[in-house]
Amino acid sequence: MAGSGPLRARATLKAAMSLHAIEVETGPAPTATILLMHGLGADGNDFVSFCDELKLSTVGPVRFVFPNAPVMPVTINGGYRMPAWYDIVGADLTSSEDEAGLRRSQQAIDAMIEREKARGIPANRIVVAGFSQGCAMALMTGVRHKEKLAGIAGLSGYLPLAGLTASELHAANTGLPVFIGHGVHDPVVPLAAGAASRDALKLMGYDVEWHQYPMEHSVCAQEVADLNRWLLKVLAR
Repeated sequence: MAGSGPLRARATLKAAMSLHAIEVETGPAPTATILLMHGLGADGNDFVSFCDELKLSTVGPVRFVFPNAPVMPVTINGGYRMPAWYDIVGADLTSSEDEAGLRRSQQAIDAMIEREKARGIPANRIVVAGFSQGCAMALMTGVRHKEKLAGIAGLSGYLPLAGLTASELHAANTGLPVFIGHGVHDPVVPLAAGAASRDALKLMGYDVEWHQYPMEHSVCAQEVADLNRWLLKVLAR
């Protein structure tokens, strides 16, 4: 994801909890960070191309951080080892959740947020985002972070550990802007799961902007445009 102008840095780095990430900066001395988690079986390269699609020059230089999930056996895929933020037991994503795996990844992502703050990016200039499993991690981590973030963007995912969220969310992020986009024909994470997450977050006081698109488990041009507009709003200085 990114704005106009030449992309400066593209590097691989090792972050907290042994997570590696790809980093792209749209200019010198970034003033905002977008931390974006990929989906199951992908890696940090999956969304790097978005750096040429989003136009964010009006909010200043942006650092995009694309972490790589650890490789682990995934039950629903016959135990095959692949990049995953947590295990998935079956098609019903919320009936038997890998709470230990979810919390490990939450801690790792939260540590990456802390690292961005240590590099001089205020919490309110950090957007936590993700696709599919990455969306689940963005929603889970964002509402629990101890300082107010700029926002959370979730694409084609759902809110994990939904029954525990209200008791674990941090007051600093109550009312946080949340962008949720979902495909009407998604066969992986049903539209109903995204809509239920939307409703749950709204009930907890979050400012949810919901969009649905005539697509399957993917990202479309209109979603990119809507996300671009939302990012400009939440990162406006």
